[in-house]
Amino acid sequence: MTDILLAVDDDEGRAQLQAEAVADLDWADGSTTVTVAHVFTDNVEGASISQFAPARVARDILEENGIDVTLEESSGDPADQIITLAEEWGVDLVCVAGRKRSPAGKAVFGSVSQNVMLDSDIPVLFCPFEE
Repeated sequence: MTDILLAVDDDEGRAQLQAEAVADLDWADGSTTVTVAHVFTDNVEGASISQFAPARVARDILEENGIDVTLEESSGDPADQIITLAEEWGVDLVCVAGRKRSPAGKAVFGSVSQNVMLDSDIPVLFCPFEE
C-alpha cells in the first residue's frame, strides 16, 4: 500500500494539477490512499477542510480515479506542519505544488514547497504550476 500526503494551498488550479499528477502515478500494486490536507494559517471564519474548495477539487479527482481519500486539516506554519504530518502519518510520498518565483521572490517571501522539499526526509513530488 502506498500512502500519499497531498498538501493543498488556496488555489484550486494547483489542487487540480496535484490530484491529476497523483492519479497518473503508476503504482505496482494499485493500492494507494491519499490524505488531502490543508494547513490553515488564518482561519477566522472557522472553515473546515470539507468546506475548502481546493481540497474538494482534489478529493473529487482522486475519487473519480478510484483512489481512497481522506481530508485532514491543521494549523500553523505550513511547511513545518506538512513535514510533521507526513512523518507522523508515515506517508510514502508528499505532493506539493507551487508557482514560479524569481530567486529574489523566494528569498523575500519564502516558499512552502521549497522548504518541504529541502527539509523533508520523505520523497516529495513537486507539481509546477504556470499562472
